[in-house]
Amino acid sequence: MPKARRIVILGSTGSIGTGALSVVEAAPDDFDVVALTALRNTELLAEQATRFGASRVALGDPLASPNHPGGRAAGGAGRIDPADMPDGVEILSGADGLEALASDPSVDVVINALVGASGLGPALAAVRAGHLLAIANKESLVAAGELLTALATVTGSELVPIDSEHSAVFRCLRGVRSEEVAGITLTASGGPLRDTPDSELARANVEDVLRHPTWEMGAKVTVDSATMFNKGLEVLEAHWLFGLELDRIDVVVHRESVVHSLVRLRDGSLLAHLGDPDMKIPIQYAMYYPDPPTVSFAGRTLAEVGALHFAPLDESRYPCFGLALEAGRRGGTAPAIVATADECAVEAFVTRRLPFGGIADVIERTLERTPSGAAESLEAIQAAEREAAAVASELVRELDT
Repeated sequence: MPKARRIVILGSTGSIGTGALSVVEAAPDDFDVVALTALRNTELLAEQATRFGASRVALGDPLASPNHPGGRAAGGAGRIDPADMPDGVEILSGADGLEALASDPSVDVVINALVGASGLGPALAAVRAGHLLAIANKESLVAAGELLTALATVTGSELVPIDSEHSAVFRCLRGVRSEEVAGITLTASGGPLRDTPDSELARANVEDVLRHPTWEMGAKVTVDSATMFNKGLEVLEAHWLFGLELDRIDVVVHRESVVHSLVRLRDGSLLAHLGDPDMKIPIQYAMYYPDPPTVSFAGRTLAEVGALHFAPLDESRYPCFGLALEAGRRGGTAPAIVATADECAVEAFVTRRLPFGGIADVIERTLERTPSGAAESLEAIQAAEREAAAVASELVRELDT
């Protein structure tokens, strides 16, 4: 690369964000870290800003800002202290702060590693600014795929996926003409409950669900892997990223997580992307795109891997997967509604206010009770998300009694 790429990492304290910073550490001359954000992990954020020389930071939770009434200066606990930051670091907060960093005109790449609906506004801000958006935030494309892709066409922004499955498809499609493509196949590890008998699924406990056999991820994504809701969202995400109808996207269970996804060609052949289950590989690819990555994260050889196994996804075992697809078929704000319902349900499960089997109930009933409309604007989507959150929260209270 002719010069260091100036990057913003939204969600730098999470698994994707720390992975991105590991790439920076491996190739420090290739990247200039302009800004970092966290929800409220102020201690790690301050450490990262110091280590990587970020000039701006933001807290997604405005209550963590020193400028908010009740912040540390007013005696609140757990707030960011400007004294912990290097001299001259600007501290922003809330949705406005995240969007300001995402739209910074001096930036080359915005990495959106935020969790849930909080990633939507910054994603639109980055695309509106014409930046390359390296996107790990599924909900942005699920809730506002039509808005994001249409806006990117106007501004020249490029959407480069970080999810291992979509990164694999993205790489396989380079140089392939659209008329050659019959469809794509996303792979799924099967999640932390893949060997749990059907009769025991509904009673799975938090500790078992958060123990993923292959990937190291945050709690939200790990729970979504156990319910396969994440795979349903990934199908919707792929629909917008690659312009394919839902019936041209299928899923297989692949326990080894070595084949990250496949492209099916009309002549019956397959293109596959293989690699160790290391998220630094797709993260790095997005950070360097369209240039080739420079750092090797090579793992096992195929001989060391041995056998690869594939099996159909049993949709009757994973009702959340089907609910995500149903929302995708309805279109409009329905995907935003189920994504919001899942956020509420997963948070309730992790805090032990909802049994594992209740997650699907909350999503299904929220979709039934929340009217959906056209996803014609950010305001329309956010209104649907607020209504869905209220419905889902009430359902959690009902099921918790």
